[in-house]
Amino acid sequence: MARVMFGVVTAVAVVAGGYALMGPSATGSLPANPFVGAATAQEAAEVDTSTITEMVMGAEDAPVTLIEYASYTCPHCANFHAGPYKQLKADYIDTGKVKFIYREVYFDRYGLWASMIARCAGPEKFFGISDLIYKGQSDWTRAGGASEIVDELRKIGRLAGIENEQLEACLQDGAKAQTLVSWYQENAEKDGIESTPSFILNGTAISNQAYDSFKALIDAELEG
Repeated sequence: MARVMFGVVTAVAVVAGGYALMGPSATGSLPANPFVGAATAQEAAEVDTSTITEMVMGAEDAPVTLIEYASYTCPHCANFHAGPYKQLKADYIDTGKVKFIYREVYFDRYGLWASMIARCAGPEKFFGISDLIYKGQSDWTRAGGASEIVDELRKIGRLAGIENEQLEACLQDGAKAQTLVSWYQENAEKDGIESTPSFILNGTAISNQAYDSFKALIDAELEG
């Protein structure tokens, strides 16, 4: 499991501060950096996170709620989405038994950029784009430097049907990026998240595990 780093705001400021940004429409341009000069916990706490949309799948009135905390750059998270997640979706989410909430964790700017791409077309396309991001994780995370990585993420966005102008607007939205980081910190601190992927099942923290173990825990909740 990957350990959560709550100092991600400062870390991103340090690694991204040395890049000179090109115009938002330039090929290979990096996303706007909202963190330089705003990388303190106090400033992060002052950000209004109520504008961030929870990404939810399944019936709103499902008897069981499962929250996943995951990072797009976490290999364990990619493995979960390639295996147990698909079974959970078929057996419990699509059948109305489980409401599934996905919350992003940001270890680094690459995971944040992936999140901004995934959210770019709204909730309707979020989970489909997330599937593409996880499926291609080993490719885009190893594409090279920051410019090469963000260009690979742009390709995923275009594959999902997002136009270039919309992609650039999403990637250059520094205020949204700052808000997402603050939102992640609020949620992770509230739920005591220390690694990814981590899960909250009907209010109780559970670890990443094999599908049969997930199934047993969910069935126990359904049986009451």
